[in-house]
Amino acid sequence: MKNEDILQKLGIAELNAMQQEAYEAILRTRNDVLILSPTGSGKTLAYMLPLVQLLNADSVEVQALVVVPGRELAWQSDHVLKSMGSGLRSQSCYGGRAAMDEHRLLRKNRPQLVFGTPGRLNDHLSKGNINAGNIRFLVIDEFDKCLEMGFHDEMQRLLQQLPSLQRRILLSATDAEQIPHFVEMQRTSRLGYLDTEEPVPDRVEVYQVACPQKDKLDTLYQLLLQLGNTQSIVFLNYRDSVERVSDFLRKKEIVVSSFHGGLEQRQREDALYQFANGSATVLVSTDLASRGLDIPKLDNVIHYHLPLNEEALIHRVGRTARWDEMGRTFFLVGPDEKMPDFRNEKGTEGNLQSQLWEINSDSSADIPIPLMATIYIGKGKKDKISKGDIVGFLCKIGGLKPSEIGRIDVNDRYAYVAISRSSLKSVLAKVKGQKLKGLKTIVEPISVQHV
Repeated sequence: MKNEDILQKLGIAELNAMQQEAYEAILRTRNDVLILSPTGSGKTLAYMLPLVQLLNADSVEVQALVVVPGRELAWQSDHVLKSMGSGLRSQSCYGGRAAMDEHRLLRKNRPQLVFGTPGRLNDHLSKGNINAGNIRFLVIDEFDKCLEMGFHDEMQRLLQQLPSLQRRILLSATDAEQIPHFVEMQRTSRLGYLDTEEPVPDRVEVYQVACPQKDKLDTLYQLLLQLGNTQSIVFLNYRDSVERVSDFLRKKEIVVSSFHGGLEQRQREDALYQFANGSATVLVSTDLASRGLDIPKLDNVIHYHLPLNEEALIHRVGRTARWDEMGRTFFLVGPDEKMPDFRNEKGTEGNLQSQLWEINSDSSADIPIPLMATIYIGKGKKDKISKGDIVGFLCKIGGLKPSEIGRIDVNDRYAYVAISRSSLKSVLAKVKGQKLKGLKTIVEPISVQHV
């Protein structure tokens, strides 16, 4: 498939400078490639576009591994590749679900490219579930995270299991102090697009919100009322804090998704899905959501707890102002706190340049209500149901206009669909008991309040 066709399918007009240079370095040379570029600049597409041209779609062997530090980035990257329509088969592998189930899928799908976390990839390689003999390409996404001490032993073991490796492609929004010797980077094309002077891009407006009390819950609530129906991520440093803040906001009737490492994988996926499709206005999360998530047009990043270091700041703020969009970041600063300051490479310090945001405690402000709601449809790909079938069903039977239907995800046995919240009750009433493509099915709302 031609690049022009893939870009058109993805709704992208043209590659940016980093993506174009990455494309040439990966496709036109035999060098290893190191890409340093800000979050939101399109690094996933930067390596995928040339890589799909280098892999053999007729083979039934895995030819490339993409190593990522977390589950969400694994399945999101897999989703991106599938949406490209390149003709390649792919699969994501990660902890939190049975390795045996993944093994069955590997045998059935015979992917040419596998996305995965270090531990789970090592497990499949050591058991022979993935044949390492044909793996020529290794991509390490968020390499600064994958190669830090917590993953060091797993990554070293992984590299040792890849005897046929020819090319290495490393990507990150923050540089690592050094790349471990076991990665064995050969002649390397280094693509540097990081602004080492500014941890926050110019496209992001920075605001300081003064909290009169150490407990910031009321200030956060008032801020969210003022931000209205915009999409916001609230970052905290601890899991129990995420639960506490989420519970508080839900009692205030704010529609919230919660996200942290202590949740089951399905809960985490559902939380991200319903936030990304507009069924929730707020995602409350630890820094787990600061890396690898592609949430289009995120308006606000709110630091309930101040970031612990500059790296955390960069990745948090990188969730907004994706590509060439604008964004805002808000620092909730308690009575004993100050705006974060970090040393740059020249060793100088300086507070982030910020504007003061005045909190208006007007109790008459409207509670933001999401524009979309998510419905569950109990039929999927295995029932030969497509996105087009679902759109036709919801329009013809449910009385929706195409403009009232948002993101559709069709899985093997079920589908999730975002529809206009104002039309939810009427749609459910009209489709009750109706057949989808001649099949009886369940259609019901998914509540985000418990995610």
